This record gives sequence, structure tokens and C-alpha cells, in this order.
Amino acid sequence: MSTPIIEGVFVPRSMTLTAGRDKSGRPEACDVSFAAGQVTALLGPTGSGKSRFLSDIESMAQGDTPTGRTLLLDGRSPDADERFALTGRLVAQLTQNMNFVLDMGVLDFLTTHAESRGAVDPKGVADRVFAAANALAGEPFSPEFQLTQLSGGQSRALMIADTALLSWSPVLLIDEIENAGVDKQKALELLVQSDKIIVMATHDPVLALSAHRRLVFEHGAVRAVVERSGREEGVLARLSAMETEISRVRERLRRGAALDGSEVA
Repeated sequence: MSTPIIEGVFVPRSMTLTAGRDKSGRPEACDVSFAAGQVTALLGPTGSGKSRFLSDIESMAQGDTPTGRTLLLDGRSPDADERFALTGRLVAQLTQNMNFVLDMGVLDFLTTHAESRGAVDPKGVADRVFAAANALAGEPFSPEFQLTQLSGGQSRALMIADTALLSWSPVLLIDEIENAGVDKQKALELLVQSDKIIVMATHDPVLALSAHRRLVFEHGAVRAVVERSGREEGVLARLSAMETEISRVRERLRRGAALDGSEVA
């Protein structure tokens, strides 16, 4: 399959991060390859190497980082333009801390972004992104809101929707979306539909089980690659039901409603 071209840039459909070394210099277990439409969760305690792994992807490491890993796009090394481009980057990143400094209306911002991407119907695209963002945010916001008025959670909801529906960057890195103040399951579903290579660091069991596979980290390196099994679907369903109930109770408490014992059964 040939590599597609979007906005004059070759967009890879696969990515490989070659095995590097752990914090003691010991060889990593294996290379890790990724494909478009696949979600990979990174698991391990704080300090185990998840953020370094994301950083190696974001910088398109070529053996020049502490881990010694090398990134390949469709089986080849990225050129200098791909590695160091200030605009049109192949890798987008969503972190826990995202806030706008641009003083501009939400819908105006989205329409301008759609126009810059050459969308046939910029207003229609902007409306779709705005609706998706509001579906993710805990507290709805209007299209006339200034970007600087948005809360942290609303800002992250807007950027998740924008990245999924408007950005062409084929690789998306996510750092602990469960702490972003958004509906994490809806956010993940939206991102999966974007057909990107998705790599997310998480401590959340529901998100971990929702991924196609899990990379387990220890002492700065990948220790194991675990594919999602059919038997885990039942565990995921039970955990998701528990989270739905917790979310329902949380929302009632936020709105000042009293709870009796029967509502928390």
C-alpha cells in the first residue's frame, strides 16, 4: 500500500520503535510496531518509562535519546523535515494540561482552523467539532465563548475533538486522558474513529482494557506486550457498569441532590 499524501506531506500508516535499553543499560525486550486505527495503552508505575517512550515517539528518536530507541515510519527513518518541522507535524500530543492563550471565540477558532486545512465546508466542519467537544465536556459551553474563558476540562474537550475530526497528524500521543476532566470513554471512541495511530499512557483500568493491546513498563523499558483477550471483555463490561454508576452518583452530588441508601446500591 502506498503512503497517502495529505497537504503535500507523506502520511505514514505504520510506525515502529526499535528496542532500546532500560535505565541500567540492559537491552529492551523487543521492537514495537503500531498501525493506523490501533490503540496501544502504556502501563506501569510512575517513573517506569511511559513518558520517555512517548517522548521518543514525539521526537522521532534516531538513537539520540537516553533509551537509544529508533523510530521508523512505514519502515524508513524520517527525514530532517519530518523530524523538526514547526508546522504540519506528523505527531500530535494531548496532555493533561492544555489551556489557550489566544483570545478568540470558540467557533471562530474552529472555523479558521478548518479554513487553514482547506475544508470544503469550514463552517460545517467547525459545527461538527464544536458539537463533539460539548459531548465530551463536563460543563457545556457556547460557540461564542472566548477560548480563554474555557475551563481546563472544556479546553481539553475542544482539543480532543479538534484533533480527532480536523487535525491530519497520523500519530496521536495521549498522557493520562482520565485526568483531563472529560468523558474518557466518549473521547477514546471519537479518537479511534479518526483512524490514527494512538498511543496512550494511563493508570485507568477501563482505558487499559479498552485498548487493543498493552505495553507494560518496568525500569525504563518495555517488559511485556499484552494483547487484549476475549475473556477480558467481561471484566471491561463490569468495570464500565461500575463507572457508569459512580458517574451518575457524582453528577447528582454536583447538582446538590441528596442520596439515600437505595441509590448507591
